[in-house]
Amino acid sequence: MSQYSAIAPTERLPEWLRRPIGAASELETVQSLVKQNRLHTICEEGRCPNRGECYAAGTATFLLGGSICTRSCAFCQVEKGRAPMALDQEEAERVASAVESMGLRYVVLTAVARDDLADHGASLFTTTMAAIRARNPLIAIEVLTPDFWGGVRNPEKALIAQRERLSTVLAAQPACFNHNIETVERLQREVRRGATYRRSLDLLAAARDLDPSIPTKSGLMLGLGEHRDEVIEAMRDLRSVDCQRITLGQYLRPSLAHIPVARYWTPEEFDRLADVAQDLGFAQVRSGPLVRSSYHAANPS
Repeated sequence: MSQYSAIAPTERLPEWLRRPIGAASELETVQSLVKQNRLHTICEEGRCPNRGECYAAGTATFLLGGSICTRSCAFCQVEKGRAPMALDQEEAERVASAVESMGLRYVVLTAVARDDLADHGASLFTTTMAAIRARNPLIAIEVLTPDFWGGVRNPEKALIAQRERLSTVLAAQPACFNHNIETVERLQREVRRGATYRRSLDLLAAARDLDPSIPTKSGLMLGLGEHRDEVIEAMRDLRSVDCQRITLGQYLRPSLAHIPVARYWTPEEFDRLADVAQDLGFAQVRSGPLVRSSYHAANPS
């Protein structure tokens, strides 16, 4: 059990989870560009509470591969389906155009899980990175990828295929490789359908092995029923595979169809976990109720 008292979820969010969405003009400008270019951002699809702040700071997270995910994780607001849309061959160029128009300096690329594709979406990242850099090679690009697992029945062959897909992405030299374990080991089956804790740790370990010059990053959502000691154990597991950066944030239920919030962790608890993470040796720690995977991603300190 956690040594801190739990705060039961209520219809009204705790005060520390309420914040202004940001300047309406900035939001409208970005939303208009995204709509005009027929793009998707996880900022909008996930209704991130920080999107106004990030847009103003010149950062945005684009969602590649369409808006339908082939997995059905219990926490995620992105639409699920077994028959995702055909790949948009012009998506990379439209993302690059939007990045240029928005004057972004740091871009995060993520993607829906595309288990229907031979490379599980690895080329979505590389083609988009190339298109962005063709317009401005100075833009830093972080990738937040799925686990690239599957496609063959033999686990040994699946592991080889996963490593090949990962190698393809790392060869494009992203500024950071991010893959979230999302929750503690005990809750993986309920929260992350189609993914496993060990598989995600192995992916992060493989990234460090393939290119140690690229920092790795992962994140956890709190409030799904985990205990404090389990969170610390997950952080230790991440450090055991030399993960350098971590994000810790509060899970907020997107709708009644999603897994309910078990508790709201207080800002003080997040601060204490940040201290633990720093003691464990993470080079970058973002810990707070409203922290998300890409929060202050452009700032390495």
